[in-house]
Amino acid sequence: MSGPVSLPDGFADSLAEILPAGERAELLCALDTPPPAAVRFNPYKLASPPEGEQVPWCRYGFYVDGGRPSFTLDPLHHGGVYYVQEPSSMFIEHIVRQVFPDTQGLRMLDVCAAPGGKTTLLSTLAGLEGLVVANEPVWSRVNILAENIRRWGLGNVAVTANAPSHYAAIKDYFDLVLVDAPCSGEGMFRKNPQARTQWSSRNVAACTVRQKDIIENIWGCLKPGGILIYSTCTFNSHENEHVASWTAENFDCENIGIDYPGHWNIAKGIGPAGGYTLRFYPHKLKGDGFSVSVFRKEGSKVRTKIKPVRKTLLRDLVGREAKEAGRWVEQPQFMRFAAIGDQAYGFYSAVHGDIIRLSEAVNIIYSGIDMGRIIKGDLKPSHALALFHDVNTGEIPGSEVPLETALDYLRKSDIPAEGFREGYNLVTFSGYPLGWVKRIGGRINNLYPKELRIANL
Repeated sequence: MSGPVSLPDGFADSLAEILPAGERAELLCALDTPPPAAVRFNPYKLASPPEGEQVPWCRYGFYVDGGRPSFTLDPLHHGGVYYVQEPSSMFIEHIVRQVFPDTQGLRMLDVCAAPGGKTTLLSTLAGLEGLVVANEPVWSRVNILAENIRRWGLGNVAVTANAPSHYAAIKDYFDLVLVDAPCSGEGMFRKNPQARTQWSSRNVAACTVRQKDIIENIWGCLKPGGILIYSTCTFNSHENEHVASWTAENFDCENIGIDYPGHWNIAKGIGPAGGYTLRFYPHKLKGDGFSVSVFRKEGSKVRTKIKPVRKTLLRDLVGREAKEAGRWVEQPQFMRFAAIGDQAYGFYSAVHGDIIRLSEAVNIIYSGIDMGRIIKGDLKPSHALALFHDVNTGEIPGSEVPLETALDYLRKSDIPAEGFREGYNLVTFSGYPLGWVKRIGGRINNLYPKELRIANL
């Protein structure tokens, strides 16, 4: 930021309800300081955590020293080895681990998921027997969500593009629903100056209506005994405590508390729901503005079936096609393979049936692992398969490249053929796959997707 951008009229006054005068001044000062940078590493790809200061509430999160580096020029970022995420929002991990002693195998819905930070976190927690449905109702944001899911490469996510009301076909199904709601974005004022120019009290009111509408539409798909996490990246009480109170009053649930150490400097909210609303203030901790409330739906019930509204297009692969698909992953015995036309997909067996049923109820645009196209019995691998954490690096040829060659590959430039064998090869950097090339004689065909190529920096 070249210099502080003026705060919108009325914003400082709106803080009077939630902070005393001295703290308001501290918060306003903090909004004109650089935000901390942090990453969350992928434990399915990176065997040991990186060096540095850990984000206190997330075992996979680490602060980046020295300001925000150019992640674009780090091949490991493109390989899904880590995800750049705002540190306050990583608190979702602490919540999930506290309310679910065993997170493996959960069925979770991230209702407003783009760009994918919280989805990839939930994906890590769910494990390879769990399923995360990442929904994004805004079509212009769906592609970046799907791309970040492909890059993370766990194969336990289904990306959907539906209005929250479309989930009415799914009853009493999800163990956890995360509503990281569209909001007025006050907590993003120091990271995104444009958020300041777009703020208004009228927008706050409109966001509050939208947030309640989302909760009302998805409530039925949360199973009795399940957990709803409601979060925003804004400060005002209308979008936080007031929505939390409305939820507790209008639905069969209880607002539950989350324990945490006092030295984390997380603040309590205000009003009747204040004791259960947790607030992250940038003048108190190393993170941006964030607010979260947690609810448990009353009752207990076994997960119900999904009501189909259409017939799935997926067909199981068998025989030679299934064997060919399985050749490209290290542990095919844990997977099922299916296709739409000649496009093949891989699914962990534990969630294969769930994906089929979901595809009959909502609009899935990506799920499992896009394996590639099967043509005359042979697989032409997709980029997503290269980034799958279980891609068969022992069977598929590959070549380790230095940094400059890796960056040339990511620019979709020519790279030398030395070290690559005839046919498809994985390009790896520091042992982590970045994508495919195909060697034809003495020439290398760079197969990195052109829509992902980085600028010629």
